[in-house]
Amino acid sequence: MADDTNRATLSISGLTIAQGTDPITQSIAPGEIVGLAGLDGHGQEKFLTTLAGLTKPHAGAVSVERAGMSRPIGSFRKAVAAGVAYLPRDRRATGIFPTQSVLDNFAISTLSRDLRLGLLSMGARRRRYETYRQKLSIVAPRPDAPITTLSGGNQQKVLLARALALEPRILLLNDPTRGVDVATRHVLYDVFRGLAAEGMTLIILSSEIEEILLLCHRVLVFREQRLAAEIAGDGMSTDAVIAAMFGRAA
Repeated sequence: MADDTNRATLSISGLTIAQGTDPITQSIAPGEIVGLAGLDGHGQEKFLTTLAGLTKPHAGAVSVERAGMSRPIGSFRKAVAAGVAYLPRDRRATGIFPTQSVLDNFAISTLSRDLRLGLLSMGARRRRYETYRQKLSIVAPRPDAPITTLSGGNQQKVLLARALALEPRILLLNDPTRGVDVATRHVLYDVFRGLAAEGMTLIILSSEIEEILLLCHRVLVFREQRLAAEIAGDGMSTDAVIAAMFGRAA
């Protein structure tokens, strides 16, 4: 990610996620971590899945800007092709494949990278997995163990490894530390900061305000399907975020 040509900006232009709401225009730069906050169901998750190409916007456009080129995101497939990776919120329902092994869960999105002369190389797959296992401190008895034998935190790390194996330029995270233990949480924080330091663009939806304040450079607060506030710098505080969530002055 050190090469500037690999860095990407997420451009959001006139985006509305519900009828009658004000359009959202944002530019999220390489190396920036932007947080999304709001009461459940107030639009922040719909906004994130729209950025991932999983939800159609009511109006407006999302694109990835890199090396002087613009790639519109109109679907999940186009988002992935443009260098966007998405980590879902509910790992059991929409993330892991519970009947598959740790290794298969890791490699399912990047099968072609393990082909050698048209044949699947298990050695290549294991080496790729080992790189990310070490980077994310994944604790697993062995790569061929069922993923359901892992703790929730380690399952989440496998899903993150799967996303990072796509070598994305933009990473969208939907409540990534939900249901994980404190130790895993801090490992993930260090990983996110490291990715941003390397030039990756990160957008993190979190149900915990303290987490957003700890990790993010700025926060977008949603209320009633619209962007209610953008808070950055010295203005970032628990009171300010809560006030915006409830439509009150800080």
